[in-house]
This record gives sequence, structure tokens and C-alpha cells, in this order.
Amino acid sequence: MPTNEELIAELEAREAKVKQMGGAEQIKKQHAQNKLTARERIDLLFDPGTFVETGMHVKHRCHYFGLDKVDIPADGVVTGYGKVNGRTVCCYAQDFTSRGGSLGEMHAWKIAKTMDLAAKMMVPMIGMLDTGGARIQEGISALDGYGQIFHRNTLYSGIIPQITLSMGPCAGGAVYSPALTDWILMVKDSSYMYVTGPDVVKAVTSEEVTHEQLGGAMVHNVKSGVAHFVYNSDPECIEGCKQLLSYLPQSVYD
Repeated sequence: MPTNEELIAELEAREAKVKQMGGAEQIKKQHAQNKLTARERIDLLFDPGTFVETGMHVKHRCHYFGLDKVDIPADGVVTGYGKVNGRTVCCYAQDFTSRGGSLGEMHAWKIAKTMDLAAKMMVPMIGMLDTGGARIQEGISALDGYGQIFHRNTLYSGIIPQITLSMGPCAGGAVYSPALTDWILMVKDSSYMYVTGPDVVKAVTSEEVTHEQLGGAMVHNVKSGVAHFVYNSDPECIEGCKQLLSYLPQSVYD
């Protein structure tokens, strides 16, 4: 039977592996696109040493299309709570380095539980989106996961502040939830929001359109009105979120 020291060492090894996210090569690609990783964004948002991660060791349970042989650290999303300028806030940050931040059953479960926690604690809920959308291998389970999130967006609307930071590609189900939140912050040249991408638009309508023209930051801040703020980089976007929070109550009851 393993000793306490051995069990602690095993846990620390597992944590270290999860914190490597998609690996050095994927992190390098993320930085090359002028984007921070999910954990770097978390570190910028929260006061040092206050963030408590939840569900770090959650894994998907899909066995279709070879996914049972694929390890996705934290199932592609970092969730938890901590202090932002001394105030308690709940947050999730999708990890694009881990299977493109794709949303599966357990990924959605982590987000939904964090939203429930925010509502129970009566504190703001912040989502940092950077995802390719639903994890296609999980099929209806992934789509149901989106439904769970949308339901909570509407259920907690007007009860707690809900803020979305679009910090990468957001397609399909990943754009419905932001539109249900109170504020959307976007980053120029790196965040996009559309139901389907330029390739599908071309196939269906023969119209050629770029990612920026279809759902870029300026399109949604100037034309559609879907988004409310635009920034030049991830750090500026996170700083803008902090400033926005300073004007908001913790909940409707404050």
C-alpha cells in the first residue's frame, strides 16, 4: 500500500502534467498568434495567490473515434474562483492548446458547475473563450453540454453579472452563450465570433469572406452591436475586464 508521501508525490506529478496543457509546441503556436494561454490569462485576471482551481483532474469519458486514447489536460478548460482587486469572482478559461479548447460533455460540466457556484456565492461570472466549438467526437453529449450552459446563462441573467472575454476563435455553439451574457469584450485580429466559418459560407452562398469580415472584433463592436468593448491584446482585454468589474455590484442583491 502506498505511503502518504508517495500519494502526495503522485498527485503533484499529475498536477504538473495537467499544468503543461497541450505541451510546449502548442503553447508556442498560441504565443505566435499573439494569444496568451488559458493559465496565463487566469494569472493576469486574479490577484496573486488567490485563484483556486476546480476540476483540474476531470477527464472526458468518450470512447468514440479513438478519443479514449487521447488525453486532454483538464478537459480543455480551466475553472475556479478567486479575488479580482479584492473581490470574489468565478471564472472559466478555455485552453486552445488542448484539442483546440473544444467543448465536450465534461468540459461543459465544469463550466456549468462553475456558473452554479457563482450563483450560489452571488458573485460575477467571467468566461474567457478560445475554442473551435463542440467536440465533434462527443456528438449529442457536447451539444447537450452547450444547452446546459445556455440554460444557466438565462437562469442567472439579472442575478449576477456575466462577462465574456472573446480571446480567440468562437464558432458554432461558442457564440450563443456570449450573446446571452451581459458584456462581451473582444481582441483585435485574434478573436472571432460567428455561427459558421468562411469556408462554409463560401460552400453554401459562393460568397468569399474573411474571418475578420465575418465576425471580427470591429464587425461586432461597430456594425452588429453584439460586442461592447475592443482591445489590442489579451492583457489589455483583461485589464478592461477588471475596470468593468469595478463599476459592477457582486449581484442584484448588493
